[in-house]
Amino acid sequence: MIITPRCVGIDVSKHHLDIFDEGIGVSERIANTPHAITELVARWRCDALVVFEATGVYDLELRAALRAADIRFARINPARARDFARASGQLAKTDPIDARMLAAFARAMRPATEQVSTPARNALARLAKRRDQLVLMRAQEKNRRSEAGDRAMVERICRLIEVLDHEIAEIEADISALITAEPEIADDAQLMRSLPGVGPVACMQLIAQMPELGHVGPKQAAALAGLAPFNVDSGAYRGKRKIGGGRKRVRNALYMAALNAVRRADRFKAFYAKLRQAGKPAKLALMAVARKLLTILNAIMRDRKAYIPAQQS
Repeated sequence: MIITPRCVGIDVSKHHLDIFDEGIGVSERIANTPHAITELVARWRCDALVVFEATGVYDLELRAALRAADIRFARINPARARDFARASGQLAKTDPIDARMLAAFARAMRPATEQVSTPARNALARLAKRRDQLVLMRAQEKNRRSEAGDRAMVERICRLIEVLDHEIAEIEADISALITAEPEIADDAQLMRSLPGVGPVACMQLIAQMPELGHVGPKQAAALAGLAPFNVDSGAYRGKRKIGGGRKRVRNALYMAALNAVRRADRFKAFYAKLRQAGKPAKLALMAVARKLLTILNAIMRDRKAYIPAQQS
């Protein structure tokens, strides 16, 4: 017998949550606080499917409570929710309406539920995000330094860059220590780093941002990373296939890994050269290498076996 899950849609904001629970049939609002969320989650059993939009840090408490109660949930791209609402003819937009629409999305689309993430992986994700922020700030200050008109201003900017260098080095040391201290994460890192092109930054981002690696098929992994090309065809028209959506930070990390791989490893260098000779633009060819790297990484994590170059196998 197939058990139909009880679908729940939640619209998340900084101060409150709007909930539409199919089992009750009416909208309600609670405070976005640990106590209120714990009481809310306690009424659901493990057969519930909860869907809400990805909202950065505002859904952290909700995610933690759902994991603790072993309740399945999916964080979806807000663009998917908007497209579903338009396709359903729902043009009005309020928080209760959004919650009801998300419950309908859960019922109709049955989105893939989020993989369980450990506290260590969550901590790694926070450190990785802060490192990205600091690296961006440093790049911006370096650009400002090149445009500064006088020596005094250049010196001020250089002092700030030194502070940012120090902060980035400290965070990278914390990341390295965390990976080393957690056996599961350390094993994952060792497996990932066996693949040519995957350096410490790409490895860190993949561990933090792609817990699904090894648990999904290659096509789904590519879609999650935004590396799956989609057709743009209509009637006799055949448009260019394009990638889009997905986890931008993972895609960027894999792109940099692809750059390293085509320089270091003959297999990927030959694959890249073949695409270029076929007339593919350089960036498109590198994205194809990135997708190949992701496919191999997914197999590595699935089989728990390090990468072995073809000539050594």
